[in-house]
Amino acid sequence: MLLSIAIRQRIIYLTSVNNISLKELSRRSNVPYTTIINFMSGKAKTTNITTLYHLCLGLNIDLVDFFDSPLFTDIYDEHEKKTKI
Repeated sequence: MLLSIAIRQRIIYLTSVNNISLKELSRRSNVPYTTIINFMSGKAKTTNITTLYHLCLGLNIDLVDFFDSPLFTDIYDEHEKKTKI
């Protein structure tokens, strides 16, 4: 799975189980709503680790907890996409 898709799916899952909207996550994490929406919609292809760290703070989890998911078992990034089959 493409890394950015796995991250998007994990954010969707975590906001769902915590019953919070992306707007609320923005407020809790101090990450601009437009930054979140641009990434979640695919307009922005990637996000950086600092933004992800702040989103985790807004979700009251550690980065290690964010990545503790089978979604991240067999991933590749955008640059590997063309070579990995």
